[in-house]
Amino acid sequence: MQLHLKCILLAALYTAGCQGNAGNNTAGTADTGTVTTTPAVTATSNGSEFKKDGTLDFLSKNQADTIRKIDIQVAQTDQQREDGLMYRRSMTDEQGMLFIFPDMEERSFWMKNTYISLDIIYIDDKMEIVSIQKYATPLSEEGLPSFKKAKYVLEVNGGFCDKYHIAYGDKISFKI
Repeated sequence: MQLHLKCILLAALYTAGCQGNAGNNTAGTADTGTVTTTPAVTATSNGSEFKKDGTLDFLSKNQADTIRKIDIQVAQTDQQREDGLMYRRSMTDEQGMLFIFPDMEERSFWMKNTYISLDIIYIDDKMEIVSIQKYATPLSEEGLPSFKKAKYVLEVNGGFCDKYHIAYGDKISFKI
């Protein structure tokens, strides 16, 4: 679909260039000759591009040993949290998205426009995992609640928690 949109955009730019900007078919060029720029698109054929903002460690509830370490992309503004992992086509087991909220509340996520199965991990303000929604169904609009108050939500590949034995009561620590 993105390739289709790129083709439409290129056709529109070409047409605009042919209709009055002879010799100058730069997008955003006004009649005054001033060039305006548009922000770079961060979408790729894989959806939005992963941007490493920090690292996160999963810690065992019993000995506080590190179970697994991953790179994280952080979503802490309303827009970042709304976009989440939508349109992404794949993610490695070394990556995840950490949603940071300003307060502790019961949370509920859905999978609208999300193409990969996810484990959704809800974490309280003491950095303890309070619930996990495993193998969330791609593209589903069904709410996946935390059932307990959470300040953080971490999305990783579906099956990640089973594969690495991440469970209720384990903790996290992160650096951004």
